[in-house]
Amino acid sequence: MEATVRPPKWKTLLAFGIIYFVWGSTFLAIRVGVREVPPLVLASMRFLVAGGVLFGWMRLSGTPSPSRREWLAASLLAVCIFVLDYGLLFWAEQRVPSGIAAVMLATIPVFMALSEILILRTQRLTLRLALALLVGIGGVGVLVSRSLSQSFGEAPIDRAGAVALVIAAISWSIASALTRKLPLPASKVMSSGAQMLAGGILLALTAALFGEFRGFNIRAVSRGAWYALAYLIVAGSIVGFTAYVWLIHHESPTKVGTYAYVNPVVAVIVGYFLGGETVGPRTLLGTLLVLVSVVVITTTRARKPAAAPLAEPLPEAAET
Repeated sequence: MEATVRPPKWKTLLAFGIIYFVWGSTFLAIRVGVREVPPLVLASMRFLVAGGVLFGWMRLSGTPSPSRREWLAASLLAVCIFVLDYGLLFWAEQRVPSGIAAVMLATIPVFMALSEILILRTQRLTLRLALALLVGIGGVGVLVSRSLSQSFGEAPIDRAGAVALVIAAISWSIASALTRKLPLPASKVMSSGAQMLAGGILLALTAALFGEFRGFNIRAVSRGAWYALAYLIVAGSIVGFTAYVWLIHHESPTKVGTYAYVNPVVAVIVGYFLGGETVGPRTLLGTLLVLVSVVVITTTRARKPAAAPLAEPLPEAAET
């Protein structure tokens, strides 16, 4: 049997660097963009272009277009992932620092674990998991606590923005559960391209419904905001996702999944040094608690109840 050819180490390091640092920095790019462009409009532009590029690339390479059932499934996931998760994230970043937003969304594994325990019944509540869940929820409590903000001399987090981010994290966890049940294209790239494209269309419709196009003067948008959007499309969506898919085929999912607790740290650091965001004891404590919770949850092996049917592993979050 021929030995598996390992890719050059520099390619692996480069791909990890992309999903670690590029995805972590996209939170600040979002915050820069939503200062001038309505959030749902900005999100729709990002995913319409990125989804169109990925979808077109797959079609040109010979991958068949999704069937009607697959388009319906992709559209349902697009509602959860792009309209709710990303739509709420872009909206919240008008009110919440980018680093805090990244840490709040790092709680996605917490809600995924809860859905596995309470809804899917594919995971048992052990003492280790229970403590991890409590620590993660406690980290969110620290971040949004007004009394701790006053004690540590930090500005309080906008409550509406914080609630929107929690709903966004829950929405992503629901989408992860639905992914198991829905008929999607066999190609992961085609599936993501179709979901992004559907998400971009649905976001544009939602933006129109909420009147975001009224009074929006595209000529008044600064060059910096356009650069932020270009960075989100090219680096965050196209390059980042390509690196992710490449890594999934060459490294273990556990290693690739480490981006989930590296991205928030990168986002906090980038927000501090490049975005002028405040990082105080409350932010550091809340971030530490959330990351400890995520590490414990993502490294805990599933213990399925005896009567539960076998289930496929939850897919890794594939785009930020």
